[in-house]
Amino acid sequence: MTSQTNNYSTAGYKLFQVGQFEFRLHAARSIILSGLGLVLVCLGVFSLGLGSQDIAPGDIFSLLTGGTTLSPSDHAILVELRLPRLVLAIICGAMLGLSGAAMQSLTRNGLADPGLLGVREGCILVILFLTLTIPAMPMALRPILGTIGGLAVAAATVSIARSTSNLRFVLIGIGISWLLSAVIAMVLVSLDSSDAQPLLLWITGSLSSATWNVVPVAFSLLMFNGLLLLLASRSSEILSLGAQSAIGLGVNLRRTSIIQLVAATMLSATCVSTIGGVGFIGLIAPHMTKLVIGNNSHASVLTGSAVFGGLLLLGADTIGRVSFLPLQLPAGIILAAIGVPVLLMLLWKRRDEL
Repeated sequence: MTSQTNNYSTAGYKLFQVGQFEFRLHAARSIILSGLGLVLVCLGVFSLGLGSQDIAPGDIFSLLTGGTTLSPSDHAILVELRLPRLVLAIICGAMLGLSGAAMQSLTRNGLADPGLLGVREGCILVILFLTLTIPAMPMALRPILGTIGGLAVAAATVSIARSTSNLRFVLIGIGISWLLSAVIAMVLVSLDSSDAQPLLLWITGSLSSATWNVVPVAFSLLMFNGLLLLLASRSSEILSLGAQSAIGLGVNLRRTSIIQLVAATMLSATCVSTIGGVGFIGLIAPHMTKLVIGNNSHASVLTGSAVFGGLLLLGADTIGRVSFLPLQLPAGIILAAIGVPVLLMLLWKRRDEL
């Protein structure tokens, strides 16, 4: 890999070339994002030791480095319960962060979130129907089938609104979301309390049933859609200048919008299918990223939103899991308690634009 010096370096960028491919890195932002990644790793290691049975940091490092000093019970707790929960929290948090950043860029609205477009409810309704009709359905199929439901709702919203860059798109999405929420409530009310309780816990957003089976599917969908968004990040930056300017600079508006919408929908639907209706991360993570590293590069916003999303969901799950023992609160409830004040603050800051 060779580096080249050009006008990017004067603005803090460095251009790198690998064969025929070129990419640029901003030194300060790269350092900040690396630091956030390190914080995420440290939080993950710290959270592994917390729970109804605390495990010493030395034992955790022994496991992570391939040691065998753990007792059978500690090994089972870490490997079968806490590690898949931790990995899934990071993956799903990154999905929601990326999804929120893509949706805000697509709609040019800092208050947009896939949860406002009915994607979450469409996904929940599909999984709810399949769970009740096919109880033996493998967990690994949930992300795939739920994504289909989310994409169907997103397609319906776009076809009715006929655009993704105006307020009508968001309002129609909210209307569809409320309609589907009513259908979900009707289904839950018709069930016995013993059958409805675990489903209601999942709908609120809980990682308590996390297993290794669903991790490969969720990780693959995260990598695929995340790569799509990063490849389209330059076009998305230009698109933020306005449609006419983007067309003049050679951007394919339709293709860029489709990539952003489909990737954001798939990411959100996969997360909902896996752990339930976790909210607010897609709204909060992009704003936290812009506050820390700025809004000059869409690729940096996407990457930072993924890291902040992982931090938010892992932190919320850890708080809900250990702060109220022996009771465990779903991560969705903790995030709602955090997200509502943040949403009100964002609405107040943007009161002149609404």
